[in-house]
Formats: sequence, structure tokens, C-alpha cells
Amino acid sequence: MVTMEDVLVVGAGLIGTSAALAMKARGAQVHLRDADPATVRIAASLGAGTADAPRGTVDLALVAVPPTLVPSVVAGLQAEGVARHYTDVASVKAGPQRDIIALDCDTRCYIGGHPMAGGERGGPLGARPDLFDGCNWVLTPTPDTDTETLNTALELVTMCGAVPVMMEATAHDRAVGLVSHAPHVVASLVALLLEDAEERAVSLAGPGVRDLTRIAAADPALWMDILGANAPVVADLLEEMSGDLADAVAGLRAMAATDEDKRSGGARTVETLLRRGRSGRARISGKRGTRPEQYETVTVVIGDQPGELARLFTDASRAGVNVEDVHLEHSAGQPTGQVHLSVTRDLAEVLVKALGERGWRQR
Repeated sequence: MVTMEDVLVVGAGLIGTSAALAMKARGAQVHLRDADPATVRIAASLGAGTADAPRGTVDLALVAVPPTLVPSVVAGLQAEGVARHYTDVASVKAGPQRDIIALDCDTRCYIGGHPMAGGERGGPLGARPDLFDGCNWVLTPTPDTDTETLNTALELVTMCGAVPVMMEATAHDRAVGLVSHAPHVVASLVALLLEDAEERAVSLAGPGVRDLTRIAAADPALWMDILGANAPVVADLLEEMSGDLADAVAGLRAMAATDEDKRSGGARTVETLLRRGRSGRARISGKRGTRPEQYETVTVVIGDQPGELARLFTDASRAGVNVEDVHLEHSAGQPTGQVHLSVTRDLAEVLVKALGERGWRQR
């Protein structure tokens, strides 16, 4: 059983300070570090922790800096020997993980992470301890992340009130490009239409356009870091969307034509797009509305050798199965343990078959 007592949070912005507040509320001793001393003072004044350096090696170093800085910060922290385990909260995972490996960091004690939470107001003043309550917190193990490091990350997620989700780094980047990064660009483009619109028109804005453009209010500088780290994925998604956008434009033009057949054809095109959009939106509602009885647990026997957990999650991901929750039973010194993987009921049989084909022993 892992119990975190001392944590170093590097980067006292919205995410770092919110995590610090959550851990502090659950009894952890939190030390804060940031390139800007004033930011640390603000976070400390909010009760997120202390600006004093830890006296010894802490249990976990949580790196809450932009994606491009994660590799160098992790490398520097490991060179200092400040922690037994390391994780980050960057919104992009594949590039930082690749660079961390290239920098010859000790990847046995490192695991990537990304809490799917945020807010329009950045910095420590926007932080709150319940920011992560009920949200997904993605963990992306390296090929050799060890069991204790994973357990420490899982404890962090639990302390912050979030739900752990295991994914490969590249699969994560594609997923967040789809549900976060590309939508942010689209929201900004819609908001851009309002920039030069007449004041009288803008004054008519109601809840619909406010909800659609809400995320466009976020800090552009921060989002340039995020988009820059995941640019190819976001570009592919926007290019894919551009085909449907062109169809919408053509359909709407046709709906204004004098020819009845053209009008009917255009209406069918637009209605199809709207129906498909409604169907896609329903998948989000269904996901959050999934009841506990719709999940099933698959139990796998796992060896104590390095990299086994990462291999297990990789095999699950390759089978097209998303692990919704995970529970690990393992005692120090024992050659094997059990991993309980929670998946939606319709995918349980798929996972059992796929893991069996890859040689995993199940119970």
C-alpha cells in the first residue's frame, strides 16, 4: 500500500496548485516550486503548500509545466534526486515521453499523466481543490514504468478525486486532439466571427453561442504551447472536419436554389449532418451516464518484472479496449500480483480474448 507523505509540485499554475490543494487537504506535505517566486507565494497563501524546499527525498514530484518543458524539468529533477517517483500533467504525452527517453531519464520511476480538467482562468488564483472531482485522469506508462511508480500515480489520482484511465501516449494524443484541442480551435473560429460583428448583433448572444465559445476565452499563449505539441493530430482532425464543413456550405447554398430537386438534395445533406452531429453528441452523454452495473472486471495475473504493467495496458489499447478503472493487488517481495481492469460490459469479452491470445493469465 503506497502512502504519499511528501510531494513536490513544480509549476504553481491552475493545475499544479489545484492538485496541491487537493493533496494538502488529504494530509500530504506539499512543497511548491515555480520559475516565478510571486506565483509560489500566491499558491502558498492559498494554502496549497509551502515554498520551503523539501529536506529530503519526497515521494512524488508532480511536474505541472507546459508540454515542451516537461522533458528538461523531469531530467533536472532526477539529476537532483528530489523524488522517488515522477509524473507530469501535460496535455500532450507522446512527444514529452519520447524526449524523456532520449534524455536518458530513469523511466522506471516516471509515468506521464493528464487530468482532463481545466478552467478559463489560469494561474493559482483560479485553482480549487475539487477541480478534478469525477474527471478522467489519463496515465501513460513508459515501456518500463515500475509497479510502485504506477501505484504512486494511482494514489495521486485518488487523492485528487479523479478516475484513472490507462492509455498509450500516442492514443492519448489522438483522443485529446479529438475531444479538446480541435474543438478549442473550432470554438475560437466561431468566436472570431463575433470580433467585427455589429454590437447590436452580438448583444443578441444567448446561452447557445456562449456555451459554444466558452473555451475560446482561455489564454492563447498557453494554447499555443498545447497546439504546438500536438499540431499534426489537430491539423488532421480539422482537415477531416473541413470536408463536412464544405458539404454543409454546399447543402445550405442548394437549399436556397430555385430548383426543387436541388433544394431537396441540399436539405437532405444538411439534415444528415445535423443527425450525425446529434448522434455523436449522444455518445458523450451516454459515456457520463454509464451506470456501475454496466462495467465488468477482468482480473489478470501480473509478474513483478519491470514493464509488465505498461505491456498489459498496451495490449488492452491495441485490442481497442479503454480501461475505465484499475485496481492493483500486490505485496512487496511477491513474484506476482493481480490487476483488476474495469471495462464496459460490451468490451469485457473482447479484452479477455485479446489478453488470452497475448499470453496473459487471467482469473
